[in-house]
Amino acid sequence: MRVLITGANGFIGRNLIAELEHRGDYTLLPFTRDNNLEDLEKFSKEADFVFHLAGVNRPKHEDEFMEGNYQFTSTLLDLLARNKNACPVMITSSIQADKQNAYGKSKKAGEDLVFAHEAKTGAKALVYRLPNVFGKWCKPNYNSAVATFCHNISRDIPIRVNDPSTMLNLVYIDDLVTEMINALEGEENRVGDYCEVPISHEAQLGEIVELLQSFKHSREELTIPNMSDGFIKKLYSTYLSYLPEDQFSYPLKMNIDHRGSFTEFIKTADRGQVSINIAKPGITKGNHWHHTKNEKFLVVSGTGVIRLRKVGSSEIIECNVSGDKLEVLDIPVGYTHNIENTGNTDMVTVMWVNEIFNPEQPDTMVLEV
Repeated sequence: MRVLITGANGFIGRNLIAELEHRGDYTLLPFTRDNNLEDLEKFSKEADFVFHLAGVNRPKHEDEFMEGNYQFTSTLLDLLARNKNACPVMITSSIQADKQNAYGKSKKAGEDLVFAHEAKTGAKALVYRLPNVFGKWCKPNYNSAVATFCHNISRDIPIRVNDPSTMLNLVYIDDLVTEMINALEGEENRVGDYCEVPISHEAQLGEIVELLQSFKHSREELTIPNMSDGFIKKLYSTYLSYLPEDQFSYPLKMNIDHRGSFTEFIKTADRGQVSINIAKPGITKGNHWHHTKNEKFLVVSGTGVIRLRKVGSSEIIECNVSGDKLEVLDIPVGYTHNIENTGNTDMVTVMWVNEIFNPEQPDTMVLEV
Protein backbone atom coordinates (compact mmCIF):
# COMPACT_ATOMS: atom_id res chain seq x y z
CA MET A 1 0.00 0.00 0.00
CA ARG A 2 1.48 3.33 -1.08
CA VAL A 3 0.90 6.14 1.39
CA LEU A 4 1.40 9.82 0.57
CA ILE A 5 2.22 11.92 3.62
CA THR A 6 2.38 15.70 3.26
CA GLY A 7 4.09 17.58 6.06
CA ALA A 8 6.24 14.49 6.59
CA ASN A 9 8.89 16.38 8.59
CA GLY A 10 6.36 17.84 11.02
CA PHE A 11 5.52 16.68 14.52
CA ILE A 12 2.65 14.39 13.52
CA GLY A 13 4.32 13.30 10.29
CA ARG A 14 7.52 12.15 11.98
CA ASN A 15 5.64 10.08 14.53
CA LEU A 16 3.35 8.57 11.91
CA ILE A 17 6.25 7.66 9.61
CA ALA A 18 8.22 6.09 12.47
CA GLU A 19 5.30 3.77 13.26
CA LEU A 20 4.54 2.93 9.63
CA GLU A 21 8.21 2.14 8.99
CA HIS A 22 8.23 -0.07 12.09
CA ARG A 23 5.23 -2.02 10.81
CA GLY A 24 6.84 -2.38 7.41
CA ASP A 25 3.63 -3.01 5.47
CA TYR A 26 3.60 0.24 3.52
CA THR A 27 5.50 2.10 0.81
CA LEU A 28 5.82 5.67 2.03
CA LEU A 29 5.71 8.72 -0.21
CA PRO A 30 6.83 11.55 2.12
CA PHE A 31 6.33 15.10 0.87
CA THR A 32 8.11 18.02 2.59
CA ARG A 33 9.10 21.59 1.80
CA ASP A 34 12.20 20.16 0.10
CA ASN A 35 10.02 18.50 -2.54
CA ASN A 36 8.58 20.21 -5.61
CA LEU A 37 5.32 20.17 -7.55
CA GLU A 38 6.65 17.46 -9.86
CA ASP A 39 7.11 15.19 -6.86
CA LEU A 40 3.57 15.89 -5.73
CA GLU A 41 2.28 15.15 -9.24
CA LYS A 42 4.08 11.79 -9.21
CA PHE A 43 2.94 10.88 -5.71
CA SER A 44 -0.67 11.81 -6.48
CA LYS A 45 -0.67 9.23 -9.26
CA GLU A 46 0.81 6.46 -7.10
CA ALA A 47 -0.89 6.95 -3.73
CA ASP A 48 -3.41 4.47 -2.34
CA PHE A 49 -4.03 6.72 0.66
CA VAL A 50 -3.23 10.34 1.50
CA PHE A 51 -2.38 11.75 4.91
CA HIS A 52 -2.55 15.50 4.36
CA LEU A 53 -0.73 16.86 7.40
CA ALA A 54 0.97 19.91 5.88
CA GLY A 55 -0.25 23.27 7.08
CA VAL A 56 0.65 26.67 8.44
CA ASN A 57 0.37 27.45 12.16
CA ARG A 58 2.58 30.45 12.87
CA PRO A 59 3.01 32.56 9.71
CA LYS A 60 4.59 35.99 9.57
CA HIS A 61 1.50 37.34 7.77
CA GLU A 62 -2.13 36.30 8.14
CA ASP A 63 -2.60 35.76 4.41
CA GLU A 64 -0.15 32.87 4.65
CA PHE A 65 -2.82 30.89 6.50
CA MET A 66 -4.95 30.65 3.37
CA GLU A 67 -1.96 29.97 1.17
CA GLY A 68 -0.73 27.11 3.34
CA ASN A 69 -3.99 25.64 4.61
CA TYR A 70 -6.26 26.23 1.63
CA GLN A 71 -4.26 26.77 -1.53
CA PHE A 72 -1.91 23.83 -1.04
CA THR A 73 -4.86 21.58 -0.19
CA SER A 74 -6.55 22.74 -3.39
CA THR A 75 -3.43 21.93 -5.41
CA LEU A 76 -3.15 18.46 -3.90
CA LEU A 77 -6.80 17.59 -4.52
CA ASP A 78 -6.66 18.95 -8.08
CA LEU A 79 -3.72 16.68 -8.83
CA LEU A 80 -5.53 13.66 -7.39
CA ALA A 81 -8.64 14.44 -9.43
CA ARG A 82 -6.65 15.10 -12.62
CA ASN A 83 -4.96 11.72 -12.23
CA LYS A 84 -8.33 10.07 -11.54
CA ASN A 85 -7.07 8.90 -8.16
CA ALA A 86 -10.05 8.48 -5.82
CA CYS A 87 -8.03 7.18 -2.87
CA PRO A 88 -9.09 8.21 0.67
CA VAL A 89 -7.82 11.58 1.90
CA MET A 90 -7.24 12.19 5.60
CA ILE A 91 -6.70 15.83 6.60
CA THR A 92 -5.68 17.19 9.98
CA SER A 93 -7.87 20.18 10.72
CA SER A 94 -8.32 21.95 14.04
CA ILE A 95 -10.97 22.61 16.66
CA GLN A 96 -10.30 26.23 15.69
CA ALA A 97 -12.09 25.58 12.37
CA ASP A 98 -15.42 26.76 13.76
CA LYS A 99 -13.95 30.07 14.94
CA GLN A 100 -13.77 33.28 12.95
CA ASN A 101 -10.04 33.94 13.27
CA ALA A 102 -7.72 33.77 10.26
CA TYR A 103 -6.31 30.38 11.21
CA GLY A 104 -9.74 28.87 11.87
CA LYS A 105 -11.14 30.20 8.59
CA SER A 106 -8.23 28.71 6.63
CA LYS A 107 -8.67 25.28 8.27
CA LYS A 108 -12.43 25.37 7.60
CA ALA A 109 -11.74 26.23 3.97
CA GLY A 110 -9.43 23.23 3.72
CA GLU A 111 -12.12 20.99 5.21
CA ASP A 112 -14.67 22.21 2.69
CA LEU A 113 -12.29 21.39 -0.16
CA VAL A 114 -11.89 17.80 1.04
CA PHE A 115 -15.64 17.33 1.44
CA ALA A 116 -16.20 18.78 -2.04
CA HIS A 117 -13.52 16.46 -3.42
CA GLU A 118 -15.40 13.52 -1.89
CA ALA A 119 -18.68 14.64 -3.46
CA LYS A 120 -17.02 15.09 -6.85
CA THR A 121 -14.79 12.00 -7.04
CA GLY A 122 -16.15 9.58 -4.45
CA ALA A 123 -12.84 9.65 -2.57
CA LYS A 124 -13.45 9.03 1.12
CA ALA A 125 -12.98 12.22 3.17
CA LEU A 126 -11.49 11.77 6.64
CA VAL A 127 -11.49 15.14 8.40
CA TYR A 128 -10.03 15.26 11.92
CA ARG A 129 -10.54 18.42 13.94
CA LEU A 130 -7.67 17.98 16.34
CA PRO A 131 -7.30 19.67 19.73
CA ASN A 132 -3.86 20.25 21.28
CA VAL A 133 -1.59 17.35 20.36
CA PHE A 134 1.34 16.57 22.67
CA GLY A 135 4.17 14.06 22.76
CA LYS A 136 7.77 13.51 21.67
CA TRP A 137 9.37 15.45 18.81
CA CYS A 138 7.04 18.46 18.99
CA LYS A 139 8.85 21.74 18.41
CA PRO A 140 9.04 23.89 21.57
CA ASN A 141 8.41 27.63 21.56
CA TYR A 142 6.28 27.26 18.47
CA ASN A 143 2.61 26.35 18.77
CA SER A 144 2.46 23.82 21.62
CA ALA A 145 2.28 24.95 25.24
CA VAL A 146 3.11 21.45 26.47
CA ALA A 147 6.24 21.21 24.32
CA THR A 148 7.36 24.68 25.40
CA PHE A 149 6.78 23.98 29.09
CA CYS A 150 8.57 20.60 28.90
CA HIS A 151 11.56 22.17 27.16
CA ASN A 152 11.82 25.19 29.44
CA ILE A 153 11.14 23.51 32.78
CA SER A 154 13.70 20.78 32.08
CA ARG A 155 16.27 23.54 31.44
CA ASP A 156 15.33 25.91 34.28
CA ILE A 157 14.10 28.47 31.74
CA PRO A 158 11.29 30.68 33.13
CA ILE A 159 7.79 30.07 31.79
CA ARG A 160 4.78 32.34 31.68
CA VAL A 161 1.22 31.24 32.41
CA ASN A 162 -1.32 33.99 31.83
CA ASP A 163 -4.34 32.08 33.13
CA PRO A 164 -3.71 28.82 35.05
CA SER A 165 -7.42 27.98 34.93
CA THR A 166 -7.43 27.75 31.12
CA MET A 167 -8.77 24.32 30.21
CA LEU A 168 -6.96 22.41 27.47
CA ASN A 169 -8.33 19.52 25.46
CA LEU A 170 -5.40 17.29 24.58
CA VAL A 171 -4.64 14.27 22.43
CA TYR A 172 -1.47 12.21 22.87
CA ILE A 173 0.56 11.63 19.74
CA ASP A 174 0.59 7.83 20.07
CA ASP A 175 -3.20 7.76 20.42
CA LEU A 176 -3.47 9.97 17.32
CA VAL A 177 -1.11 7.76 15.31
CA THR A 178 -3.07 4.66 16.33
CA GLU A 179 -6.28 6.29 15.09
CA MET A 180 -4.58 7.40 11.86
CA ILE A 181 -3.49 3.86 11.11
CA ASN A 182 -6.99 2.64 11.93
CA ALA A 183 -8.24 5.14 9.34
CA LEU A 184 -5.65 3.88 6.87
CA GLU A 185 -7.07 0.39 7.35
CA GLY A 186 -10.66 1.57 6.93
CA GLU A 187 -11.58 1.54 10.63
CA GLU A 188 -11.73 5.25 11.42
CA ASN A 189 -13.64 6.57 14.43
CA ARG A 190 -16.45 8.69 12.96
CA VAL A 191 -18.70 11.16 14.75
CA GLY A 192 -21.10 12.57 12.18
CA ASP A 193 -19.29 14.07 9.20
CA TYR A 194 -16.01 14.25 11.07
CA CYS A 195 -13.55 11.78 12.56
CA GLU A 196 -11.90 12.04 15.93
CA VAL A 197 -9.37 10.35 18.20
CA PRO A 198 -11.38 8.30 20.71
CA ILE A 199 -8.95 8.96 23.58
CA SER A 200 -8.50 12.55 24.77
CA HIS A 201 -7.71 14.36 28.01
CA GLU A 202 -8.76 17.60 29.67
CA ALA A 203 -6.53 19.47 32.08
CA GLN A 204 -6.05 22.99 33.33
CA LEU A 205 -2.94 24.82 32.22
CA GLY A 206 -1.87 25.35 35.83
CA GLU A 207 -2.29 21.64 36.57
CA ILE A 208 -0.08 20.72 33.63
CA VAL A 209 2.64 23.10 34.80
CA GLU A 210 2.49 21.70 38.36
CA LEU A 211 2.82 18.16 37.04
CA LEU A 212 5.79 19.06 34.85
CA GLN A 213 7.52 20.79 37.75
CA SER A 214 6.88 17.74 39.94
CA PHE A 215 8.48 15.57 37.25
CA LYS A 216 11.60 17.73 37.43
CA HIS A 217 11.71 17.48 41.24
CA SER A 218 11.04 13.73 41.15
CA ARG A 219 14.65 13.05 40.19
CA GLU A 220 15.83 14.71 43.39
CA GLU A 221 13.10 13.09 45.49
CA LEU A 222 13.51 9.68 43.78
CA THR A 223 9.76 9.54 43.23
CA ILE A 224 7.78 8.15 40.31
CA PRO A 225 4.54 9.82 39.15
CA ASN A 226 1.21 8.02 39.34
CA MET A 227 1.46 5.75 36.31
CA SER A 228 -2.07 4.45 36.83
CA ASP A 229 -3.33 7.82 35.56
CA GLY A 230 -3.27 7.67 31.76
CA PHE A 231 -2.72 11.39 31.24
CA ILE A 232 0.08 11.64 33.82
CA LYS A 233 1.79 8.61 32.29
CA LYS A 234 1.73 10.18 28.81
CA LEU A 235 2.77 13.62 30.07
CA TYR A 236 5.71 12.13 31.99
CA SER A 237 6.90 10.28 28.88
CA THR A 238 6.61 13.54 26.94
CA TYR A 239 8.59 15.45 29.56
CA LEU A 240 11.43 12.93 29.51
CA SER A 241 11.72 13.30 25.73
CA TYR A 242 12.67 16.97 26.25
CA LEU A 243 15.46 16.38 28.76
CA PRO A 244 18.79 17.93 27.73
CA GLU A 245 21.02 15.12 26.49
CA ASP A 246 23.70 15.92 29.05
CA GLN A 247 21.14 15.46 31.84
CA PHE A 248 19.86 11.96 31.07
CA SER A 249 21.66 10.62 34.15
CA TYR A 250 21.44 11.82 37.74
CA PRO A 251 23.36 10.80 40.87
CA LEU A 252 22.06 8.85 43.84
CA LYS A 253 23.15 9.27 47.45
CA MET A 254 25.17 6.20 48.45
CA ASN A 255 25.22 5.64 52.21
CA ILE A 256 28.66 4.04 52.54
CA ASP A 257 30.37 2.45 55.55
CA HIS A 258 32.84 -0.39 56.19
CA ARG A 259 30.13 -2.98 55.49
CA GLY A 260 29.35 -1.70 51.98
CA SER A 261 26.59 0.70 50.95
CA PHE A 262 22.84 1.24 50.88
CA THR A 263 21.29 3.44 48.18
CA GLU A 264 17.66 4.42 47.71
CA PHE A 265 16.65 4.21 44.02
CA ILE A 266 12.88 4.72 43.55
CA LYS A 267 10.10 5.83 45.89
CA THR A 268 6.37 5.71 45.21
CA ALA A 269 3.39 6.89 47.21
CA ASP A 270 1.51 3.60 46.97
CA ARG A 271 3.98 0.93 45.76
CA GLY A 272 6.80 1.30 48.26
CA GLN A 273 10.41 1.89 47.38
CA VAL A 274 13.37 0.14 45.75
CA SER A 275 16.91 0.29 47.09
CA ILE A 276 20.28 -1.21 46.20
CA ASN A 277 22.26 -2.89 48.98
CA ILE A 278 25.95 -3.75 48.55
CA ALA A 279 27.61 -5.96 51.16
CA LYS A 280 31.34 -6.64 51.41
CA PRO A 281 32.59 -10.26 51.72
CA GLY A 282 31.88 -11.74 55.16
CA ILE A 283 29.48 -8.92 56.11
CA THR A 284 26.04 -9.59 57.60
CA LYS A 285 23.32 -6.97 57.44
CA GLY A 286 19.86 -6.83 58.96
CA ASN A 287 18.94 -8.69 62.15
CA HIS A 288 15.59 -7.01 62.59
CA TRP A 289 11.90 -7.67 61.97
CA HIS A 290 8.74 -5.72 61.09
CA HIS A 291 5.08 -5.66 62.12
CA THR A 292 3.60 -4.54 58.79
CA LYS A 293 6.52 -3.60 56.59
CA ASN A 294 7.36 -6.39 54.13
CA GLU A 295 10.23 -6.77 51.70
CA LYS A 296 11.46 -8.64 48.64
CA PHE A 297 15.18 -9.40 48.23
CA LEU A 298 16.83 -10.18 44.89
CA VAL A 299 20.56 -10.86 44.82
CA VAL A 300 21.82 -9.89 41.35
CA SER A 301 25.57 -10.27 41.90
CA GLY A 302 27.67 -12.32 44.31
CA THR A 303 26.61 -15.11 46.66
CA GLY A 304 25.11 -15.16 50.11
CA VAL A 305 22.60 -16.59 52.52
CA ILE A 306 19.41 -15.06 53.87
CA ARG A 307 18.36 -16.29 57.29
CA LEU A 308 14.90 -15.93 58.82
CA ARG A 309 13.51 -16.84 62.23
CA LYS A 310 9.92 -16.41 63.32
CA VAL A 311 9.79 -14.22 66.42
CA GLY A 312 9.28 -16.52 69.43
CA SER A 313 10.69 -19.56 67.61
CA SER A 314 14.19 -21.03 67.63
CA GLU A 315 14.01 -22.55 64.14
CA ILE A 316 16.19 -20.77 61.58
CA ILE A 317 15.37 -20.93 57.89
CA GLU A 318 18.33 -20.50 55.49
CA CYS A 319 18.03 -19.56 51.84
CA ASN A 320 21.14 -19.56 49.66
CA VAL A 321 21.11 -16.79 47.07
CA SER A 322 23.29 -16.00 44.07
CA GLY A 323 23.49 -13.65 41.14
CA ASP A 324 23.95 -16.74 38.99
CA LYS A 325 20.36 -17.79 39.69
CA LEU A 326 17.99 -14.86 40.06
CA GLU A 327 15.40 -15.69 42.69
CA VAL A 328 13.16 -13.37 44.69
CA LEU A 329 12.76 -14.02 48.40
CA ASP A 330 9.77 -12.62 50.28
CA ILE A 331 10.50 -11.45 53.82
CA PRO A 332 7.26 -12.03 55.77
CA VAL A 333 6.29 -9.82 58.69
CA GLY A 334 7.03 -11.26 62.13
CA TYR A 335 10.29 -12.91 61.00
CA THR A 336 13.61 -11.47 62.08
CA HIS A 337 16.03 -11.74 59.20
CA ASN A 338 19.53 -10.99 57.97
CA ILE A 339 21.59 -11.36 54.80
CA GLU A 340 25.25 -12.46 54.77
CA ASN A 341 27.76 -12.22 51.95
CA THR A 342 29.40 -15.67 51.83
CA GLY A 343 31.41 -15.01 48.66
CA ASN A 344 34.71 -13.35 47.82
CA THR A 345 33.25 -10.37 45.96
CA ASP A 346 30.72 -7.67 46.75
CA MET A 347 27.15 -8.95 46.92
CA VAL A 348 24.55 -6.70 45.29
CA THR A 349 20.92 -7.00 46.37
CA VAL A 350 17.89 -5.23 44.96
CA MET A 351 15.52 -4.62 47.85
CA TRP A 352 11.86 -3.67 47.57
CA VAL A 353 9.86 -2.60 50.61
CA ASN A 354 6.14 -1.91 50.58
CA GLU A 355 6.37 1.58 52.08
CA ILE A 356 8.66 4.58 52.02
CA PHE A 357 10.83 4.73 55.11
CA ASN A 358 9.31 6.90 57.84
CA PRO A 359 11.83 7.74 60.61
CA GLU A 360 8.96 8.58 62.98
CA GLN A 361 7.41 5.14 62.46
CA PRO A 362 10.26 2.92 61.24
CA ASP A 363 8.48 -0.36 62.09
CA THR A 364 11.90 -1.97 62.57
CA MET A 365 12.69 -4.04 65.69
CA VAL A 366 16.31 -5.08 66.23
CA LEU A 367 16.64 -8.80 66.99
CA GLU A 368 19.44 -11.27 66.18
CA VAL A 369 18.37 -14.15 64.00
